[in-house]
Amino acid sequence: MMILGLDIGGANTKAASADGSFVESMYLPLWKGCDLEGALEAIRRRAGTADAVGVTITGELADCYGSKKEGVERIAGEAKKVFPQAVFYGIDGEFHSDVSDYRLFSAANWSASARFIGAAHKNVILIDIGSTTTDIIPIVDGVPAAGLTDFERLSRGELIYAGALRTSVAALLQKAELRGKAVRTSSELFALTGDVNLLLGNISEEDYTCDAPDGGPKSREGAALRMARVVCCDLEEMTVAEAVELARQAYRKQVDDLKDGIAEVAERHGLKGAVVCGMGDFIGRDALAEMGMPFTLASGIYGKHISRVFPAFAVARLLSASLERS
Repeated sequence: MMILGLDIGGANTKAASADGSFVESMYLPLWKGCDLEGALEAIRRRAGTADAVGVTITGELADCYGSKKEGVERIAGEAKKVFPQAVFYGIDGEFHSDVSDYRLFSAANWSASARFIGAAHKNVILIDIGSTTTDIIPIVDGVPAAGLTDFERLSRGELIYAGALRTSVAALLQKAELRGKAVRTSSELFALTGDVNLLLGNISEEDYTCDAPDGGPKSREGAALRMARVVCCDLEEMTVAEAVELARQAYRKQVDDLKDGIAEVAERHGLKGAVVCGMGDFIGRDALAEMGMPFTLASGIYGKHISRVFPAFAVARLLSASLERS
């Protein structure tokens, strides 16, 4: 059987087959009115005929929707147009044919990943670092033990709204040390963590899939210019080397914030190891290495391409297991 998993987020839509033979991720910012149905139709054509389709929804908070309920219903409706056989994964660990109780489906992708990982790693922290957010999910006795809403997870250190591409540098770094001075940063959307990671060599130009804030080139020079603007400079006032130093400080702050979140979750649940996935797994790798906590990279088990779309792969595997049981 061809079993397809979809993870429909606010910024990215991801797909993976249960056997890992088909994997796709596309930048699709829903708040800009992107054609979700058309994007899903393109995935359907490239993936081929799917016998079963599992969907997890994370894009309901996009501000093109008036409420989470509206977001869940509209996203599910678009998915059903293209994949009439689609079923939707809920935070209860079950698949449902309708989304009438929208709270079950709102931001449920972390739950799918955690339940899949929990089958092999009974007591561990799952860290998923995407373009926009970082999930720090405690898994206890094979079951996710995180808060059930984004609000709850934010309050418990299980969700950090910082990722490898789309996070404003000014949201991470309010003050930088440059030329022997403490310099406050501008709160304008001048540069992103995509610029930070491009300058530091953590990602390639091809990995920088979201829009650059200035619409400029996703090159080293373009990233350096955007970083310079964070302290209200340009590349006539600041050198590329100084822009790289500013990027290092922003990255340092993100790693330190992640270490705090991991430590909080680990202490609460007595967990001593982690599994890391997502396109920003290098951030988790660096944080855990500094903490001295044992960890496994999902990319080392399933491949980098699957690690980057892990919730889509997980929901496909969970659906496969559910169909086998029935």
